[in-house]
Amino acid sequence: MSMPFLRQAASTARSASRSRAFFSTTVVREDIVQSLYVREIKAYKAPPPAKDAHVGSVKAYSLPPAPKPPVLPSDLASELATYDAAEPTKASEPKVTSSSTEQVGTGADGFLSFLEQDEPKAEAHH
Repeated sequence: MSMPFLRQAASTARSASRSRAFFSTTVVREDIVQSLYVREIKAYKAPPPAKDAHVGSVKAYSLPPAPKPPVLPSDLASELATYDAAEPTKASEPKVTSSSTEQVGTGADGFLSFLEQDEPKAEAHH
């Protein structure tokens, strides 16, 4: 009777050693420093902020001054009369320099005549 029992125990030991080779668990070791650190962090209570903590870093808000409406001059009629009586000054016309030897008239007629001109033929370079 002890023989089948021994065989069964031996086969169980062999199968257990085979399974241990594939699945081995390591013993979890407690990290003392980490556990102390986590415990202290959880136990930390932040001090409540002071009621006047914002005084040095925040400016007091004040509304900008209201804009003043524009004021019309008291003698508007006389100023308009002097403006109407004044002669307009004409700006001097800018001088136009043409790169071609022909003088082309200014204005729309001159531009149209410029467009109607034949293009100069390019000289053949040999």
